[in-house]
Amino acid sequence: MIDTHTHLYSEEFDEDRKEMIERAISKGVDKFYLPAINSETHEKMLTLESEYPNQIFSMMGLHPCYVKPESWEDELKLVENYLNQRPFAAIGEIGIDLYWDKTTLDIQVKAFEQQIDWAIERDMPIVIHTRESFDETFEVLDRKKHPKLRGIFHCFSGNLEQAKRAIDLQFILGIGGVVTFKNGKIDQFLNEIPLDKIVLETDSPYLAPVPHRGKRNESSYLDLVVGKLVNIYNKDFSEIDRITTDNANRIFNR
Repeated sequence: MIDTHTHLYSEEFDEDRKEMIERAISKGVDKFYLPAINSETHEKMLTLESEYPNQIFSMMGLHPCYVKPESWEDELKLVENYLNQRPFAAIGEIGIDLYWDKTTLDIQVKAFEQQIDWAIERDMPIVIHTRESFDETFEVLDRKKHPKLRGIFHCFSGNLEQAKRAIDLQFILGIGGVVTFKNGKIDQFLNEIPLDKIVLETDSPYLAPVPHRGKRNESSYLDLVVGKLVNIYNKDFSEIDRITTDNANRIFNR
């Protein structure tokens, strides 16, 4: 299995990070993709990657919740410097979040568009964070449409129409703990989305699947996500593992 979105460098894991990663590996998770947040976490993320060079892979980008009027331009310069220095798995996580702060929409859009431009220039996938912002996100993607623009809608929580629209734009859906929630809703239509259009993720330490909902999430719980997909797609565990692994390797060009 591949966890395509996990914040292993998060302070929530400071007490038991090594043990938590080993638990995931023992459960069959053999690759972990780490989304960037902002400059405060880059060093921790890259240090962790260097400790597990064959299993942990970093992205680079500025998370929309950290697009702040006083710092976003400087933060983007740091992102660009990193992108010029070394390869990354993707540009992410980037996008638009209108749940926490609607007042920064204009600069969130500018930061999103700039990072999309870098992804197209470098032929890299992007990993999109969209929260209460599907319309605004699609507007940007429609404007920026390009044969090289592709990636993952991280933590997809939209409806069937939005899922199909994302797929039409050359994106696939990141499916995690939300699929196990009673009110998550995506389980009601996910079987209409081909398995080759989804990848697995945890977003740990957030969004733990049932029966751990409300507690700290970790990458070893990825098997609970697959267990739910077994029921939704009526396929066996190994087939879902194989197909979603192929999808992730294709997206990240591994």
